[in-house]
Amino acid sequence: MRIVVLAGGIGGARFLRGLKEAAPGAEITVVGNTGDDIHLFGLKVCPDLDTVMYTLGGGIHEEQGWGRAGETFAVKGELAAYGVGPDWFGLGDRDFATHIVRTQMLGAGYPLSAVTEALCARWRPGVRLLPMTDDRVETHVLVELDGERKAVHFQEYWVRLRAAVPAHAVVPVGADGAKPAPGVLEAIAAADVIVFPPSNPVVSVGTILAVPGIREAIAEAGVPVVGLSPIIGDAPVRGMADKVLAAVGVESTAAAVATHYGSGLLDGWLVDTVDAGAVAEVEAAGIRCRAVPLLMESVPATARMAREALALAEEVRA
Repeated sequence: MRIVVLAGGIGGARFLRGLKEAAPGAEITVVGNTGDDIHLFGLKVCPDLDTVMYTLGGGIHEEQGWGRAGETFAVKGELAAYGVGPDWFGLGDRDFATHIVRTQMLGAGYPLSAVTEALCARWRPGVRLLPMTDDRVETHVLVELDGERKAVHFQEYWVRLRAAVPAHAVVPVGADGAKPAPGVLEAIAAADVIVFPPSNPVVSVGTILAVPGIREAIAEAGVPVVGLSPIIGDAPVRGMADKVLAAVGVESTAAAVATHYGSGLLDGWLVDTVDAGAVAEVEAAGIRCRAVPLLMESVPATARMAREALALAEEVRA
């Protein structure tokens, strides 16, 4: 079985760990979000790609869900002593090494897709990890600060501001001129199943779909496209997805996220059992829907979620 997964950071990475257990013989291609990428201290940082790589490669800080296990922050402390910022985004010493290697390779002319493949040669995540594009795309958020509207990088909105101010718009800057990275469209065309994990539907999966050609390829693939709701009981499982959903005019409900993707793209949708009442609404929108437990409390629990997604895909196919 060939499975393509559109993944953001923590939610996508943890789902992938369960998917690997649920389908051990599958060929899994992950199209990773790069809209969260940011340049810090002269280095190219790819948070979502690295979270997938570290999680599946056994190097993630399990409690946080991001960053490296056993991390230290000597370099961060030294930068602060020099007065070099930003101080709101903390890179650990082990993590710095990844960003240094990436930046050196990019500077030598290698595209991000080739760099990601080289980094994965160390971590061996057990999936093929592709950036959504080799081109520069950065998600910016329109906010109001000190009485003035301004656009800030998504990382500043999410990490420094903690999404404490309303988001008036979310813009994947550069996406309209970007091209899918090598292998992305080919993987979609060859897929047996395409999965939207419980990643942020606006700034993770949504940003991937904003790259011209990707949404169209998925819609035309002719295979089941199934998703798992990141919203349980009208609230995000983790993070602040409700804030960016509001910015694009989508309610923070499992049904609203399904209809946001739309029946032209999505064939099946899983909601949590607490949202079983939403099943009829989703199906009325032309998307097959089932209610199952969706809390990723452990790898076995996540594997059960993944099996339910694959079972729904088979139901759609039949």
